[in-house]
Amino acid sequence: MKHLLASTCLVAGLLAMTGAARAECGDVTIASMNWQSAEVLAALDKFILTEGYGCNAEVIVGDTVPTITSMIEKGEPDLAPEGWVDLLPDVVNRGIEEGKLIGAAVALSDAAVQGWWIPKYIADANPDIKTIDDAFKHPELFPDPEDKSKGAVHNGPQGWGGTVVTSQLYKAYGGEAANFTLVDTGSAAGLDGSIAKAYERKEGWLGYYWAPTALLGKYEMVKLEHGVPYDAAEWKRCNTVADCPDPKKNDWPKDKVQTLVTKAFAERAGEDVMGYLNKRAWSNDTVNKLMAWMTDNQSSGDDGAKHFLEENEALWKEWVSPEAAEKIKAAL
Repeated sequence: MKHLLASTCLVAGLLAMTGAARAECGDVTIASMNWQSAEVLAALDKFILTEGYGCNAEVIVGDTVPTITSMIEKGEPDLAPEGWVDLLPDVVNRGIEEGKLIGAAVALSDAAVQGWWIPKYIADANPDIKTIDDAFKHPELFPDPEDKSKGAVHNGPQGWGGTVVTSQLYKAYGGEAANFTLVDTGSAAGLDGSIAKAYERKEGWLGYYWAPTALLGKYEMVKLEHGVPYDAAEWKRCNTVADCPDPKKNDWPKDKVQTLVTKAFAERAGEDVMGYLNKRAWSNDTVNKLMAWMTDNQSSGDDGAKHFLEENEALWKEWVSPEAAEKIKAAL
């Protein structure tokens, strides 16, 4: 009877401790944006905050502009794991200055990137090709699918900002004079398909793409350098303006992708939870490979989060406390 009473007290004590931990962190709403990398990061935060830190975490659907605006004006959701802050810098800066937002970890440690890419097997076989200018010296390595006597730069679909910039850079770097054509791939699927086709045939390919993406996790590509420093004024004046007649060579700026937290949640969550959110960051290569696995296995964000935790213990253990790490391992 004494043993039974002691066991009962122990269980009650553990339950009370768990309840206290959940009470300290409390409810937390996590915004999952409508793209794959944001979906899996939101699911990862939910798992770690719930299992490791005793939060009552819930994922809600969001998008960059309405989510961040709502965090500032309404104080909800509590957390935006993948905030593309360069898309609305004035809004984010205002939220931070007014004490309504807190910038936590830079979610993508090497930033989100856009630019022109070539297959790694082409880069390995031609180590002299480092820049766009270098690639334009070799139209024979990047044949136009409709005219093999010319090279090709594959562009994205109409309506994308990256498509406008690629068109302007094609002019700025002298693509036509270098015997290259600018290929309209028509759609996101068409752009992806052109890369997949080239890779399967081990042919040359040159064109616009970005990271993090599942496709770059499946097909290893090398981003070309632009050969010039980034000029913000020129970028705004002409590189991003479709009808600007005289674009200049320019580097493509990286996008800062940062975790944003409402100040109210940061104060409520405590040092341990914020310690995690201030450390949690991964690279494009890690995310690309994870999204490629998710795509191949038709997996959800929850599945992707668990797969990441199972395969990358050395990485995520650096983000969390030792106590949280043991709880997360036990939950897996």
